[in-house]
Amino acid sequence: MTRLTGRALRLTVFVGESHTWHRKPLYSEIVHRAHKAGLAGASVFRGIEGFGASSLIHTSRLLSLSEDLPVAVVIVDTEARVRAFLPELDELVSQGLVMLDDCEVIRYVGREKGETRA
Repeated sequence: MTRLTGRALRLTVFVGESHTWHRKPLYSEIVHRAHKAGLAGASVFRGIEGFGASSLIHTSRLLSLSEDLPVAVVIVDTEARVRAFLPELDELVSQGLVMLDDCEVIRYVGREKGETRA
């Protein structure tokens, strides 16, 4: 069972929805590597509008600009575990923004295999 409370580090990776790693979505590769590394959890959030280093605004409101919407991958774990994961991102992210924020986890309890929610 995974239990994480108290001080933690939040890793947020902003990439484009169309960015790939060996013909697979980059955000998916980041999540799978985080899982393999044993991190507490990872979530992917799709943006509806944004811009980055290219200064091009991508939005879901116009069909012609909705091809590369922003995606954020958010991972939270202890500082040591998140920092140990950073070399994976050095390999994967050639264009994008990687941010680290201190945070406080109030409660995170994972279920054991086979355990169901009451």
